[in-house]
Amino acid sequence: MNLSTTLRRAKAPLALTAAVMLAASACGGGDAGSGGSGDELSGTVKIDGSSTVAPLTSAASEFYAEEQPKVRVTVATSGTGGGFKKFCVGETDISNASRPIKDEEIATCKDNSIEYQQFSVANDGLSVVVSKDNDWAECLTVEQLKKIWEPGSKVNNWNQVDSKFPDEPLKLFGAGTDSGTFDYFTEAINGEEGASRTDYSGSEDDNVTVTGVSGTKGGMGYFGFSYYEENADKLKLLQVDGGDGCVTPSVETVQDGSYKPLGRQLFIYPSAKALQRPEVVDFVEYHVENNKKIAEDSKFIPLNAEQEKELEAALATLKEAAK
Repeated sequence: MNLSTTLRRAKAPLALTAAVMLAASACGGGDAGSGGSGDELSGTVKIDGSSTVAPLTSAASEFYAEEQPKVRVTVATSGTGGGFKKFCVGETDISNASRPIKDEEIATCKDNSIEYQQFSVANDGLSVVVSKDNDWAECLTVEQLKKIWEPGSKVNNWNQVDSKFPDEPLKLFGAGTDSGTFDYFTEAINGEEGASRTDYSGSEDDNVTVTGVSGTKGGMGYFGFSYYEENADKLKLLQVDGGDGCVTPSVETVQDGSYKPLGRQLFIYPSAKALQRPEVVDFVEYHVENNKKIAEDSKFIPLNAEQEKELEAALATLKEAAK
């Protein structure tokens, strides 16, 4: 069997299929209702990467601890790029990512003989947020967002965005350059990954953006939809017009693709070497099999029907290999 036919891949070596199957066999067959081997396991699963995906894997680890209390799952947040830097030299077992792995990261992994598998485990919509005190902006076009965020932009007042807006200083907050959120936003809005004005307050910690925007009347920022939901009492959510009218990010608009261009998939990348340890493959299997419950609990957007079928097929292949 070839997992590449049932699971989205990120240019991973075909040899990983055998590694995943070997790991699944070492772990034993999973319970179709809950995931996991059913055997008592121990050990540590080391995860780093996207701050956006961290709440998702943290929720997975908390649920998993109820089944395997002796397995310690650690979740750090170096950003998607920072996570891949560690992952591709073998420092972590799983890398969280809010974008697919880049060619240069693939090359680093290859140079260090790190093979991996890409699993899409949830969806997210990047949210553009402003202060609760902002009573003038409800929807911005992609063109207006580009005008604000493009490299060299000198827009520093809301009346430069739209002449109908008040004379209010515009202060920007957003993702740091090691963040997959930064990569995704800049490509979607500015047309080139990494292309952004630099005179804004950037951080891989989305809570810094929450604090900055909520405390500044003319503030604006962007991050994952789940962070807005967690802080809806402090922030105002803007609609985005991607060419077909203003759309609010939501479960429905992200899943049906109408919230564009800021809807995206979220990923975990386990390494083949780590998947040879039963506690790692057991955790991954649990995470995959319970993806909807984990996504909803951590306020992410579950996979749509097509994505779910792909993930179910991949899990079925793993379980068949474990028999």
